[in-house]
Amino acid sequence: MSLQETLSNQVKQAVLASFDVEIESVEFQATRKEFAGDITVVVFPMLRYVKGNPVQIGDTIGNYLVENVDDVKAFNVVKGFLNIEISDSYYLNFFNSIKNDDSFGFVATKPDDKAIMVEYSSPNTNKPLHLGHIRNNLLGYSVSEILKASGKKVYKTQIINDRGIHICKSMLAWKRFGNGETPETTGLKGDKLVGNYYVKFDQEYKKEIKSLVISGTPEEEAKKNAPILLEAQEMLRKWEAGHEDTVALWQTMNGWVYDGFNETYKNLGVEFDTLYYESNTYLLGKEFVAEGLKSGVFQTEEDGSVWCDLTDEGLDKKIVQRADGTAVYMTQDIGTAIQRIKDFPDVGGMVYTVGNEQDYHFQVLFLILKKLGFDWAKNLYHLSYGMVDLPSGKMKSREGTVVDADDLVEEMASTAEEISKELGKLEGYTEEEKKALYKTIGLGALKYYILKVDPKKRILFDPKESIDFQGNAAPYIQMAYARIQSILRKASIEENDVTVELHAKEKELLKQLQLFPEVVQNAASQHSPALIANYTYDLVKVFSSFYQNVSILGADNEEEKMFRVQLSKVVANTIKNAFSVLGIQVPERM
Repeated sequence: MSLQETLSNQVKQAVLASFDVEIESVEFQATRKEFAGDITVVVFPMLRYVKGNPVQIGDTIGNYLVENVDDVKAFNVVKGFLNIEISDSYYLNFFNSIKNDDSFGFVATKPDDKAIMVEYSSPNTNKPLHLGHIRNNLLGYSVSEILKASGKKVYKTQIINDRGIHICKSMLAWKRFGNGETPETTGLKGDKLVGNYYVKFDQEYKKEIKSLVISGTPEEEAKKNAPILLEAQEMLRKWEAGHEDTVALWQTMNGWVYDGFNETYKNLGVEFDTLYYESNTYLLGKEFVAEGLKSGVFQTEEDGSVWCDLTDEGLDKKIVQRADGTAVYMTQDIGTAIQRIKDFPDVGGMVYTVGNEQDYHFQVLFLILKKLGFDWAKNLYHLSYGMVDLPSGKMKSREGTVVDADDLVEEMASTAEEISKELGKLEGYTEEEKKALYKTIGLGALKYYILKVDPKKRILFDPKESIDFQGNAAPYIQMAYARIQSILRKASIEENDVTVELHAKEKELLKQLQLFPEVVQNAASQHSPALIANYTYDLVKVFSSFYQNVSILGADNEEEKMFRVQLSKVVANTIKNAFSVLGIQVPERM
């Protein structure tokens, strides 16, 4: 039980014993630095139940706590705020209970609990992964790890959007202009080669529109009737009909892309437990469209297209199948959700990591699944996140103005190398060790910069700003971890419990450590790695203040020295645990 939970029960008991009144809850806040105390009870909300002067009420509760709670050693009241001082023994007992717990802050999974499936990445097989995908992957992976750390069973998955008109566009462009080139003949990663043809399609499409407009066709009509677009639409129909040559080309080009994706995922340090492919799940979606037509969930329009009317839910009508019988994204997403529950009966909920431009889509998807009668649909969650921009502006895949994920990871390592050399901190490292460290620093900086921001907020990403050895950035935190490892290498650590009089800086550090389990739970419930990232930064700031004000290896006596070494070790372990759920490595030395 946390200090806050313990005190909450005791304060309620104090109010009942002193005023013969039961209160529902107790409001706490951190004690302001100018006052003595470790935690503050806000008295004002109690005035709804207890009539009187808030200072006198605070005094009465404070006296009760000092007399009846061993861990409360003193108090003071400032206006309507009861500042409580907690005994050193409480913090030392807490510390001794966690100091040898390598998984401090984490909760073991309960075997009988329902699992959560987290979807992330979910790319299209017509282009390489870019900066936007990086935020998606880092968020989804981190939320998966945080949910696991909070005690949940988790499956990581993605739906690979491997079919549809956008895939046919790159296939058609390669067929027209590729001259048989392959990743092997060009030396390009497969996803980049295919992405080049997606851009090529758009270039040719625009040329044809321009030509039609010059010859007198209205622009909107030209956009719909450009020959290359009509040919791509025909290719999609052939694919859905199982046309042998079309399917063979699709398999070949998708194979190139998957090889490229796997290399990028490895570089990013993310992985998946299971994969789903739109080319498989869209058929199940079409089956349930047919079921929904029978049950009245869906209706057929005059042109043969199938829709779901959600106007009674305050939304509009949503298409679930085109007039020509081909599937739309909604068809596939219905099929994928149902297939996942069939494959993993222990899944009780799903988290979809998808950008906020799809907010409406997921609102509709969840409603449709409920209307189709699936009880688990109430446990679906859209982890909606803001876009990532660069100082140069918004990225567009079809125009080829994206920041390639592989290039960015490489650039981050190069930037880390440049800054590290300027700081001159790598004496005695081999070239291989330096290269590994540059990647650890660069990739850590990228992940932290993205994850420290609330998922809902848009990000303006600046690679150089992210590699900061002084401020709220991964290298600063990694440096603190490496500094502690240096201390631990110089000191022998004994495992026995120690009893010391706590320095104010030690107490501050223990108070910060005590928050970690609650932060993990909050981050899980809010699907927010930002809570973990910013907690870790705060922990390191408190440790830095402790390090600067309290001598560790030069302590006055052996017992103090041992306690401070043990305390430093726990701080390092907590940093490592926190960074592990963010997908960030910590170096033993820097």
